[in-house]
Amino acid sequence: MTARKLNDSVLARWSVLLIVSFTMMFGYIITDILSPLETMLEAPYAAGGLGWSSTEYGLYSGAYGFFNVFLLMLFVSGLVLDKMGERFTGTLACLLMVVGVFTKYYAVAFVSPEAVTSFGFSLFGGDGTGLRTQVLMASAGFALFGVGCEMVGISINKVMVKWFTGHEIALAMGFQVAMARIGTVVALSLSPKIATHWSLSAPLLVGLVLVCIGLMIYLVYGVMDCKLERQLKSTVDESEKFHVRDILLTLSSRGFWLVTLICLFFYCGIRPFLKFASKLMVVKYGIDPETAGIIVALLPFTAIPLTPTFGYLIDRFGKGASVMIAGTAMLTLSHFCFALPLHSPAVAIIVIIILGVAFSLLPSALWPSIPKIVPLKRLGTAYSMVFYIQNIGLTLVPIGIGYINGQDPSFTTAMTIFTVLGSLGIVCSILLLHADKKAHYGLQNPNI
Repeated sequence: MTARKLNDSVLARWSVLLIVSFTMMFGYIITDILSPLETMLEAPYAAGGLGWSSTEYGLYSGAYGFFNVFLLMLFVSGLVLDKMGERFTGTLACLLMVVGVFTKYYAVAFVSPEAVTSFGFSLFGGDGTGLRTQVLMASAGFALFGVGCEMVGISINKVMVKWFTGHEIALAMGFQVAMARIGTVVALSLSPKIATHWSLSAPLLVGLVLVCIGLMIYLVYGVMDCKLERQLKSTVDESEKFHVRDILLTLSSRGFWLVTLICLFFYCGIRPFLKFASKLMVVKYGIDPETAGIIVALLPFTAIPLTPTFGYLIDRFGKGASVMIAGTAMLTLSHFCFALPLHSPAVAIIVIIILGVAFSLLPSALWPSIPKIVPLKRLGTAYSMVFYIQNIGLTLVPIGIGYINGQDPSFTTAMTIFTVLGSLGIVCSILLLHADKKAHYGLQNPNI
């Protein structure tokens, strides 16, 4: 008879889920904490803003993935995760988030908006004289935070696979995603109010406190994981250990690449959109900045109850690949509607809610599908490669959209680009469904 392990306890595994979900939620608050403040950041310094341009804001928004992409930090994170485990990697990630948020806060609170760092050449749309020091430092802090946030993300995904395989894994992943959406809602709805009543740097100070709390509670998870590791140690043989050559096996999987591309196109159609959505509401629909943030917050708010619900249904009834097709289709339809010459706030609210349903559907099917394609021993590296390729898009798309909005302030061109990204996601989702039929990944099968 198999000995009962700690993750067989409903209380233990859901306690772990709560701990890591709160850590991730705090990270998502920071990710979007300046998103609803774009119009305030771009206001003149004399009017209480920082005088940033659309291009500078786009540079800051895209900086999240700079180190992950150009320094290959996400790939390194995956190797560290598979070699050192979730406790070490997650704790290191939380520390990086703390340092990154502190750097952002210092830049916005204490660095003069008029100071310029000279490079002597044009960089990211600059005029050749240099970049605003405040923007440069805030971007560097966001890039460092991005390393930590993505590292903790892949760590938490592996934590959930470790603790929930054979149990309600899609529900667990859906719950974790829903908690992340709560973080986005908090950032989009409360950040403008905090900034209006105190200062533009105040939301970042609140975020700094939250990521410090996230670090402390992740240490609690480490204690629980130590106990599970001792129970699992005797069952791990040499064939289950990670080897560098396993990377080639992952890269040779067609299913892995299709899931990765779906992730790339879908999240590039959602997360960069959130960076600019509040300004879209102001410019195209005539909504004031505070209300715009609340309307945009409907997107992740809609996803909060629906993501775990869809996860529960996928656990029991399957059809994960079909759900991904539906999610990418709804994403495409939503962005197409935003590109149309419709200026009613009611239309904007309806489309945001539809986009929120898409934001629930696809992640509830996408993340549980990866462990069906890639075995646990190389799952950390697989997640890191998915996140790495995703971060290429999350870096380049905001920079491009920021530049394009400077040329076409109506948002028509930007929303057309988002529509194309969604269409590419539909194509990859259909191809994944056909690949599943041939390779028998089990994407259409229930998880329990």
